[in-house]
Amino acid sequence: MKAFVFPGQGAQFPGMGKHLYETSPMAKKMFEQANDLLRFRITDIMFSGTEEDLKQTKVTQPAIFLHSVILSAIMENNFNPDMLAGHSLGEFSALVAGRALSFEEGLILVAKRANAMQKACEKNPSTMAAIIGLDDGVVEEVCDSIEETVVPANFNSPGQIVISGSDDGINKAIEALKARGAKRALRLQVGGAFHSPLMEPARAELEEAILAATFSSPVCPVYQNVNAQPSSDPTVIKENLIAQLTSPVKWSRSVMNMISDGALTFIEVGPGCVLQGLIRKISCEVTTESAVF
Repeated sequence: MKAFVFPGQGAQFPGMGKHLYETSPMAKKMFEQANDLLRFRITDIMFSGTEEDLKQTKVTQPAIFLHSVILSAIMENNFNPDMLAGHSLGEFSALVAGRALSFEEGLILVAKRANAMQKACEKNPSTMAAIIGLDDGVVEEVCDSIEETVVPANFNSPGQIVISGSDDGINKAIEALKARGAKRALRLQVGGAFHSPLMEPARAELEEAILAATFSSPVCPVYQNVNAQPSSDPTVIKENLIAQLTSPVKWSRSVMNMISDGALTFIEVGPGCVLQGLIRKISCEVTTESAVF
């Protein structure tokens, strides 16, 4: 069985999507439609912008979404998933690729998500940090012991967790986790504490937009971040998507559940190959590859 997976924020790179635009009439049409919907030419930034240009929140999330969704569309018959999943932002890509949500509504939701998250970041100065080489339980215990807001945000693979919280909370957690034996504990260059309670203003803002959007049953189950369980019910999908911004991404558990349910091959659809690396750390018994058309 095949699982198609979609990357999240951080997978962007200068020139992303340009090859698709230049070689596929369908891709060109979808990119131009996106320019119109977003009311700025995101393709100019994707194709010719610098790394710094691509780090703008209003650009990063729609850019990764577009690269992933358009690639899945032009794959045509080669896009034949038995199950789907996306890491954080990638869950929106998975839902659109799986026909649970239209391209237009998906892009609008992603743009609203990016703007809401940016506003939440400006309201509460905060950040994230990668913790390498500790058991999940130790990281959770240390986070719980700190008075500032700091929580596990991404359970990426065994021994690799990203924590999220206030600036002071992250600094204290890094020192405490190093003292507990972390091989590495370093702050990430991100604009805020994603997947933490500090994203509550963004969650509340996005909730209204998600509830107003039209969702359908996807072509196959989508393993969602908040509970790592397969979902096909549009109502459940919406509820989980709303909770996602303030809940941890249970990526390790999602991959393990997909493997338990029969996934033998994982195909990453979108820029980069970060998810393939994580999946190989989770299990050496499956194959991973990048999507091509």
